[in-house]
This record gives sequence, C-alpha cells and structure tokens, in this order.
Amino acid sequence: MKWRKLRRRSGGVIDRRGESFPSGSGGRGLGGFPIPVGGGVGGVILLLVIFFAFQFCAGGGVDIPGTPELGGADEASQGESGPGVEGTPAEVVDAVVDDVQTMWDEDIFRPAGRTYRDTSVVLFTDRIDSGCGAASAATGPFYCPADGLVYLDLGFFRELDRRFGAPGDFAQAYVLAHEVGHHVQTLLGTNEAVQRESRENPSERNELSVRLELQADCYAGVWAASVYARGVLEPGDVDEGLAAAAAVGDDRIQQQTQGRIDPESFTHGTSEQRATWFRTGFESGDPDACDTFDADI
Repeated sequence: MKWRKLRRRSGGVIDRRGESFPSGSGGRGLGGFPIPVGGGVGGVILLLVIFFAFQFCAGGGVDIPGTPELGGADEASQGESGPGVEGTPAEVVDAVVDDVQTMWDEDIFRPAGRTYRDTSVVLFTDRIDSGCGAASAATGPFYCPADGLVYLDLGFFRELDRRFGAPGDFAQAYVLAHEVGHHVQTLLGTNEAVQRESRENPSERNELSVRLELQADCYAGVWAASVYARGVLEPGDVDEGLAAAAAVGDDRIQQQTQGRIDPESFTHGTSEQRATWFRTGFESGDPDACDTFDADI
C-alpha cells in the first residue's frame, strides 16, 4: 500500500503507550453497557472469558480478538508496516485512519447531507481504561461507543501476522477500517438499534452481533474500493485484506482456541462470511450494499 498517498486530516491518533493504568481503575467494567465492538483472537481460557464478557456493543468492542501474549514489546517489534513501507507502525495507523475518515466524511456523509464526527485511535501498551471499562491487549482492537474511540495495542499486528497468518500492511489497514466502520454504525444509529433489539429479543443477540460485524467488514471493503480507485493499492493488497477478514472468523478462532467449532456461539461470522462481505464492499464501493440486516448472510 502506498500509504504516503493517503489523504490526511488533523487528529487520528492518541498515543497513550507507556502510561500506567492500575488494575480495576476507571470505566464501567465488563458487566455494563456499552460494551466494546470488534476484537481479536487469542488465548484459550483468558481470551474466551474476555471475549464473551466484552464482545457485544455495536460500534465498539471485540471484533478482532487478541491474546494474553500481546503487549509490552517495543514499537519495532509490535508490528511491521509491511515490505518496502517506510514509517513507524503508529505513523501508518495515523495515515490509514485519516484516509478512512476522509472517505466517510467527504465522499459519503457530506454528499448525503449528513455530518461526520471524527474518531481517533488510542494506542496503548498492555492495558487501558476506556469509556467501556478497563481492557487489556488480550482484548484485541476494539471500538467503544461510550467515548467514540478505537483502542489498539500495536502488538496485535504482530499476532495478526504470526498467529493468524495474515501478514501485510493492508491486512492491518483492514482492521483499522473495520473499527472505524463501527464508529460509522454509531453515527448512523445502527449500533443503538442493535443494542435495543438485543435487549428486547435476547435470543437474537448473537445473530445481531454477527450482522453488525459483517457490515463493518463490508464498510472496510468500501474503503478498499476507494483507495484502489485512487491508485493507492499495490498488487496483493486486496488479497491481504481478504486473508485478514478470513483469519478472524469465529470458526477459525474457535478451532484454534478451543479445538472445536460451536456455530451457536458465533458473534462475528465465519471466515467465509467475513471475507465475502469485505469483498461485497470492495466490488460495489457503495455502503448501501452493506445492509447485512436484511440480506441473507
């Protein structure tokens, strides 16, 4: 990805790496709303406890699970930007988030007469206090609708490569575009509607969560179409995005962490579903094609 060609804007990253957050401080805790959306993959018992407690909060949370092994590494080892890419991981995160938000603001919201409100990515090491409660690197990247921010320990990108087999700078960009997609869902009222429906119909909670996550995947694909049209992508970038989407499917994560697959507990969609909806966004370039709530997923 030719990241220096991405469109820039002010803000984008809040660097809180190295700050100390005492255990149990701040936030609403894992038991209250809103819970984060979007999170990772990871560590057997600890990850599964975090995943199911922290998993569902439209527009913020556990889309792409993490692992207990994350955190504590220096920046050079926390995630490479990709072959031939100059700049630190934090700089690339900043550039990608700027471009994703510029697309939503200038290309989609404004023409529709809507007002876009920016989010930022909070970079942290090991643990962080968010508006959704305390979280650790094991939670994986997540968006918290309570404060409207994305949270990321850069060590997750190392795990995305080594543990999930999804290397490359555009795999990382997919993660960021997905999390910003949750922010868009909050701005559009989708997250609130899903939370309300899940409270009224608890039996539909998991399916609603899956549809929410797949829509964020589709939104990431819409951004991929935008940068492709502007000549920012390089050969293999789209394949990296598809590989990353597939790598964090519920079926693959469950097989890796617990040795079996339980479709009844899916909250993010299968590898095939996640890659399919990313591709839907990419091929259409249109957010209206991302209505996962009325579609046969």
